[in-house]
Amino acid sequence: MDILQRLARFLDRPLFPWKKLIIGFSVAQYLFEEFLSLRQYGVLKKTKPPKVLEKEVSQDVYDKSQEYGRAKAKFGFVKGLWGQIQNIAFIHFDVLPKLWSWTGGLLRFAPARFTGEISHSIVFVLTFILIQQVLSLPANIYHTFVLEEKFGFNKQTPKLFITDMIKSNLLAFVIAPPVLAGFLAIVKKTGTQFVTYLWLFTAVLQVFMITVYPIFILPLFNKLSPLEEGKLKTETEALAKKLNFPLHELFVIDGSKRSAHSNAYFFGLPWKKHIVIYDTLIEKSSPEEVVAVLAHELGHWSLGHTTRLFGISQINVFYIFSLFSVFINNNSLYADFGFTKEHPIIIGFILFSDALAPMDLVIKLLMNIMSRKFEFQADAFARNLGYQAELASSLIKLQIQNLSTMDADPLYASYHFSHPILSERLKALEWTPTEKVANEKKEDEDTAEKASGREL
Repeated sequence: MDILQRLARFLDRPLFPWKKLIIGFSVAQYLFEEFLSLRQYGVLKKTKPPKVLEKEVSQDVYDKSQEYGRAKAKFGFVKGLWGQIQNIAFIHFDVLPKLWSWTGGLLRFAPARFTGEISHSIVFVLTFILIQQVLSLPANIYHTFVLEEKFGFNKQTPKLFITDMIKSNLLAFVIAPPVLAGFLAIVKKTGTQFVTYLWLFTAVLQVFMITVYPIFILPLFNKLSPLEEGKLKTETEALAKKLNFPLHELFVIDGSKRSAHSNAYFFGLPWKKHIVIYDTLIEKSSPEEVVAVLAHELGHWSLGHTTRLFGISQINVFYIFSLFSVFINNNSLYADFGFTKEHPIIIGFILFSDALAPMDLVIKLLMNIMSRKFEFQADAFARNLGYQAELASSLIKLQIQNLSTMDADPLYASYHFSHPILSERLKALEWTPTEKVANEKKEDEDTAEKASGREL
């Protein structure tokens, strides 16, 4: 802690240029990410698929995948620039102190017990969330109803889009106040010793959310139905039993009502797990291929990946709170952003998060490297169970159906991708193509037919 105290004194110097520093970090990160995106855009202009996919992917599918990738990249360029403009404008025009003052005014007529810093912070955060949502709404609408619609993936109607947005906001208004109140109360009551208490509070909160999410939150947006009796259920239960996976229930989720993309995952406490399979995955894959995908997912559990990632996240949270203790009483930081008379804890945490941006970049890079390593290990786990051909076949089908990136710039992939690209996974699986695993022409026609018949 002595090191942290010295760091706190060093950073809390009069006239320390916090605004310039944070804007500089933000611009540098933006330029770095745009540089990587430009490198990836060059890869997306290639006209031939990777060698390992030459026999599996037709030229038409590859061209469409590349076009989809370029469309997403162009959208990312515009969205990134808009986000950067917002960030600089918020800092330059002192939006934070003005918004803090305005939200404080909203509490003038509230009962005395609701006019302290905690109540003020809750109103401020909820208002900030609404402003951010309004600013991001045009991009979200374009992404859903233009970009995804163009390539046949969007299945949302405007009504469902609006309903989801209303539900999300109501959920934020229910969950955010008690969480923020607990966060701020711990800091105020424990003073400079808040790090351990705040870390424990966050850990308990994470476990609580894992427990309540499938019961109360997920049903607000999606319908979970028990998997019907049949080959898929029988083989999945046999696989879970073989691995001693504590399977409690098998669900099918109606992901098709929003998107044509496919997925599968599991959730739950260590002694009670649930497997969720997207209806789109079941529709477009054979039972053996779906089981192979689940073998990969259960590989993460069997190899301890989920436990290790949870442990790493806890270390990261503890590290973040430890550094926050350096900034929480930094007078020069507050003053440079217009907070000369009061030092709200929530404002300090927001400014601290901005100052932490360069370290976040490094952590993101390291986490992606570890995640890709885990993905290779989970693939090998499924292969060793005898699912090499089925897993390769399923990955190729998913690649074609999702029009996923088939090649990537190494630097871009290292920074952005938590999963290896398909060509890398097939090489690691030692997959030798024998014939095409998917009738691409028929699937493309089906997708186009469904997209054209969709009602907006």
